[in-house]
Amino acid sequence: MSDRKWWEDEIVDQAGQDKWEENLVRNSTGEESVSIMNDGDYDADFKVAQKRKQEAQEDRDTSVSSDQQQNNRAGDEAEASILKAKSIAELMAHIQSGDYGTIHPALERRVRDFRFAQDKRREKYGNERPWGILGLYDHLASIRTDLEWAEDAAWRRQHDEPYLSWMDYDEARKIGVNRPFFTYAFMVICTVMMFTSIGVNGWKFEALSVNPMIGPSADTLLKMGAKQTSLIVDDGEWFRIFSPVVLHAGLIHYFLNMIALWFIGSAVEMSHGFINCTIIFIIPAVGGNIMSALFLPQYISVGASGGIFGLIGACLADIVINWNLLFLKTSASDESNAKRVWVVLLWLLFDIFINCVIGLTPFVDNFTHLGGMIYGFLCGLSTMEQLSLGFFGLRTGRCAQLKNGLIKFFGLIVSVILIMVTTALLAGRSENKSPCSSCRYVSCVPMPFWSEEKWWYCDDCNFVMADAIREPQDSIYYTSLALTCPDGQVETFNVLEDGVSERDEIRKRLPAYCREHCDSVFAS
Repeated sequence: MSDRKWWEDEIVDQAGQDKWEENLVRNSTGEESVSIMNDGDYDADFKVAQKRKQEAQEDRDTSVSSDQQQNNRAGDEAEASILKAKSIAELMAHIQSGDYGTIHPALERRVRDFRFAQDKRREKYGNERPWGILGLYDHLASIRTDLEWAEDAAWRRQHDEPYLSWMDYDEARKIGVNRPFFTYAFMVICTVMMFTSIGVNGWKFEALSVNPMIGPSADTLLKMGAKQTSLIVDDGEWFRIFSPVVLHAGLIHYFLNMIALWFIGSAVEMSHGFINCTIIFIIPAVGGNIMSALFLPQYISVGASGGIFGLIGACLADIVINWNLLFLKTSASDESNAKRVWVVLLWLLFDIFINCVIGLTPFVDNFTHLGGMIYGFLCGLSTMEQLSLGFFGLRTGRCAQLKNGLIKFFGLIVSVILIMVTTALLAGRSENKSPCSSCRYVSCVPMPFWSEEKWWYCDDCNFVMADAIREPQDSIYYTSLALTCPDGQVETFNVLEDGVSERDEIRKRLPAYCREHCDSVFAS
């Protein structure tokens, strides 16, 4: 096998190159391609060419000897002397300015092919793109397709294969079913569970002072599988780290999550596939619930927000690893693409802000949100496909390649380790207390803050217990109450004047009694 570098392999006789470029020019003017293909052969030719290219690369990889490696190192030095550009932006600046003195002709042809593909895409689709996150992934997908077409064109040029026009290549890529089935299925499940929870609650909503999300009571949510640490650890109900994902605190919570899932989930799934989207959603959702159970053991919480934040984290990872190509400019019109990326970033940040505000209300918590986003970013590093820079001749050394390989597996490995560690810490808890007492304010703010009478509080009085006493025993009303405060102290006080005769009424008044009579409303 030859030990030449890729730019040497692409140098063909001038007559053959002129003939290939003639086909390219003829296609760009809208005339019929001179390749020997009919309409039914495009997809087959595309697949066969891709298979041949893969086999040729495997043969090349398996035949590299130590002498060839030395020659390759010498070739790397030659490449460094030929290609002076240090980045894609600098390379494109050379091409756009017509300064080809420092760029090898083979690389120049590759870049010209890529620019040609971008021009053909603008002719076919225009400059308009879908709104928001869908536009980001449409932009990434178009760059990926155009890069692959230009690379395919270079391979065909090298191996004297028939020319496959960009239009035909683009159409061949669209063959098959690409629908966000995971997103559809999950939205259906959440909708069914939303109606079910309302039905279990007697087809009525709780008062806004109890549930500001316009939804069922805490007891109903617990029956449906809401997260509560004591039930998970003490009663062994470990399904509660999974079941909250399909539950929602109320209609407001449900609609906001479904809108976010529709835009973000469908975009991620259509770009990266069913399996990757499922991984990016499930691992952050479960990891976020475990983190919430660990740091907010007293709180009841539900919602798909952990998985949605996982998708947001994966989007941020996708932007980070493809930053150079997202802001790549091959023409003046690409300025709008860069603006769209910034708009998407701002939209993601706004969505994060809105969900964190919602996380300050009852039954929704920000530890699930933020934990999900961290897990999602880590999973995104491993599952999101990075666009190749090698096409542009921007080769990286072995250290950089090793680093990229470690990063590729780093995300999933760290995510699995974190879930194992946090699960072990949760299972080993001896007391139902948070390791960080001040962390409650990450997920709760008493509202309204301007009034002494709150809609909800951030203390531990909702979880106190008491012994109700009647003296004499045949008395209609309870006379006194022995209340165990959150810090363990017992306070006994008279309740006869309140005229309470039912245990359920006493139970409803316990939080108010706690705030009135206990010195400390927080668990020590």
